[in-house]
Amino acid sequence: APDDTFYFGTDNVGRDIYSRVLLGTGLALQVGFVIIFLASVIGVTIGALAGYFGGWVDDLLMRMTDIFLTVPALVLAIAVTAALGKGILNVMIGIALVWWPGFARLTRSLVIGLREEVFAEAARSIGAGHMRILFRHILPNTLSPIIVKMSTDFGFAVLTAAALGFIGLGAQPPTPEWGAMINEGRDYFPDDWWVSTFPGMAIFVMVFSWNLLGDGVRDLLDPRGK
Repeated sequence: APDDTFYFGTDNVGRDIYSRVLLGTGLALQVGFVIIFLASVIGVTIGALAGYFGGWVDDLLMRMTDIFLTVPALVLAIAVTAALGKGILNVMIGIALVWWPGFARLTRSLVIGLREEVFAEAARSIGAGHMRILFRHILPNTLSPIIVKMSTDFGFAVLTAAALGFIGLGAQPPTPEWGAMINEGRDYFPDDWWVSTFPGMAIFVMVFSWNLLGDGVRDLLDPRGK
């Protein structure tokens, strides 16, 4: 049990849970950043193309997005990760491949509102190409809402990765991954409650902190939202 030497106690093979939770923090941050980066790159690109060109391009890309949205993200992430194989890298790829539709729909709505603005018309009038107008003039004006979404989604991406780790699809032993640590301790709960409780508290603090950060970034970048 927790004492002066082992602050969070030890697990079933005598490993210090405090040290493993700290090491798991670095892994969780890495997982979150990779997932959000990949999902935002895919989603922003698809949403920008759909919103700017409209017509059949918009219909095709948005129907593809709707297909991904019809399946719960966690279920689809489990299916993709199981198909790719166990491992933290496959977890990050699997979650990113199902996380991008939110970024796509947000970016599309922003680009639709900006493509007819005066600065876009001015760029067209001097002969700028579509890609230059889209990526040099329109997309920079969509960054604030996208950054807010990235910061808000970060915690939920970590939570989803922990869920996959809990069912054995994430980082494999002996890597200290929070979801896997909770799974390892469920056989000893509630008598040896600390084995699962402290990794669970770490997940809670991580998700809650990033939600607060997302709210703060939203207020900072969009003062009118207050």
